[in-house]
Amino acid sequence: MRAPIGGCFRVHLPIGGLFRLRVLIGRYLTGGSIPRCSSLGDRNGFVLISVLQYLISLTAFFQSHRNDEVRLTWNTMKNWHEEGDLSVKGLHTDFLYREVSDRVMDLGLAEDHFSKPVGSFGALDIENLKRAIDEVKQVILDLPEHSEKQKDAVVKLIHLRLKLQELKDPDEDEPNIRIILEHRFYKEKSKSVKQFCDKCSTIIWGLLQTWYTCTGCYYRCHSKCLNQINKSCVRSKVSHQSEFELNICPEVGLDQQDYRCGECRQPISLRGVPSEARMCDYTGRYYCSSCHWNDAAVIPARVIHNWDFEAYKVCRYSMRYLTLMISRPVLKLRVINPLLFNYVEELVEIRKLRQDILLMKPYFITCKEAMEARLLLQLQDRQHFVENDEMYSLQDLIDIATGRLSCTLTEIHTIFAKHIKLDCERCQAKGFVCELCKEGDVLFPFDSHTSVCQDCSAVFHRDCYYDNSTTCPRCVRLSMRRQSQIGSAHPD
Repeated sequence: MRAPIGGCFRVHLPIGGLFRLRVLIGRYLTGGSIPRCSSLGDRNGFVLISVLQYLISLTAFFQSHRNDEVRLTWNTMKNWHEEGDLSVKGLHTDFLYREVSDRVMDLGLAEDHFSKPVGSFGALDIENLKRAIDEVKQVILDLPEHSEKQKDAVVKLIHLRLKLQELKDPDEDEPNIRIILEHRFYKEKSKSVKQFCDKCSTIIWGLLQTWYTCTGCYYRCHSKCLNQINKSCVRSKVSHQSEFELNICPEVGLDQQDYRCGECRQPISLRGVPSEARMCDYTGRYYCSSCHWNDAAVIPARVIHNWDFEAYKVCRYSMRYLTLMISRPVLKLRVINPLLFNYVEELVEIRKLRQDILLMKPYFITCKEAMEARLLLQLQDRQHFVENDEMYSLQDLIDIATGRLSCTLTEIHTIFAKHIKLDCERCQAKGFVCELCKEGDVLFPFDSHTSVCQDCSAVFHRDCYYDNSTTCPRCVRLSMRRQSQIGSAHPD
């Protein structure tokens, strides 16, 4: 009896049966696709296609439904009718549920049960299987509708198609590594179904299909789509051209692109015919829906010029490029937009902390205890912070805007200063005494109340240094020492 719209069928399936279902579906879908109804004819085409669709839909719930009961709504079956332009002619839909539980679950019990359907064939090669499939198709058409024999024949046909697909695309022929257009693809073992193919834009059934991921740019695709890739790996561009587009959305217009996608060159238009034109805010170019998935990302040009961290829509290629570039220190703010420091107080604070860390670095390099404690490794995620105070990455600016970087850097600054001023006697011995007032505690160049001579790096109290109009005492002393050395070397 048919279920009402919005109702549901309930099928009780044993766990062992679910496992055999997964094996059968995996054999069929590896590198292949579901056939249309025309492969069987109008009368019984719905049987094969609907059973396969039901198995695939059921498999999607394997990870989340581990109990013995699986529920499938009638609306799902209704959608299969509409999307595949299918019609039920003399076959009730409750057959699908009853037969899957009563018949298909037993397919794995006898390996050769359907090896010789309706006739005797020799070895199970591709030609013999094709002949067997054609014969079973004809038997299905000739048998009476709703008969038990017809239903058995449909199940036999499904099994034969699975065997044929297994022979065409055996799993062992899939290599673990593929190199295409500088992509280095590795076969994935994950069974997740939350991934999408970057080439064909369809879902990757990790439980059933073979798929690959590029270790350089994280490009994902089906094994059957590998040979259709026409875009080189983004990692190669990052390696040879590590820089951002610093113009805000440099749009050129569809006419400059000849009304074609900026990547795959498919025809596009703003009207959506034949394909919708979607603009990438990073490149300013238009792309088709297969190359532009409406991903959103922070645009470097908008951050630097407007301090705008809103995410804008970008194409897939730009998304991968920005993801790889986000941690690379390629932004020299002092050159690109020096006025930014006048309006963003957090940038001034971070710059001061970075300058202090650079002044602390010589202490750690010459300190045995600091090297053993590996204090500088606390900045291993931002290595450029111990190299200069001018270069920033996009991730640095994002963390500055959120306040995360200020907290992290302040904590590291405190740890570094504590080691130099309190914990380590060697580092304390490298401090300075103000030669102008000769009073106060030991001074260090990263103290907030000190000033450093630019010529000899001597450290003074800030007030003493600016109040004293004379030259630096240490510079005078070093100059006199050099003159005496020169005089002793040339007595005449």
